[in-house]
Amino acid sequence: MYSGSPTHGARVYQQVGAHGRVADADPAQLIELLLAGAIGRVAEARGHLERGDIARKGEALGRALAIVGELNGSLDLGRGGDIAANLRSLYDYIGRRLTEANLRNDGAALEEVMGLLREIKSGWDAIGAEQPGT
Repeated sequence: MYSGSPTHGARVYQQVGAHGRVADADPAQLIELLLAGAIGRVAEARGHLERGDIARKGEALGRALAIVGELNGSLDLGRGGDIAANLRSLYDYIGRRLTEANLRNDGAALEEVMGLLREIKSGWDAIGAEQPGT
């Protein structure tokens, strides 16, 4: 399902403030890292929203949107079939909800997105746990 190059995905992830295992990650691990980064940025945005720091909330959501955009753009619909198509729809929805949350200062939308991202990440984590050598 992943069609983007690991190098490009790693560069995007680093640009949005992630650190760590990116250079050595295989494509599945990179997706797990990207999802963790998106969850972290949404949580950060929620904290900024709660403190009334709207500018920093917007910056964190911009980073989250960049990560979700990279995840969406990396899908290989030809090889990934229905799963990739469903993920594309879900990532599109998440992007819209993040934009709405930013425009409306909507904490409930941020919670919804974090729940969706966590669910997707748990699926990728399970796939990674089934791989030999992980």
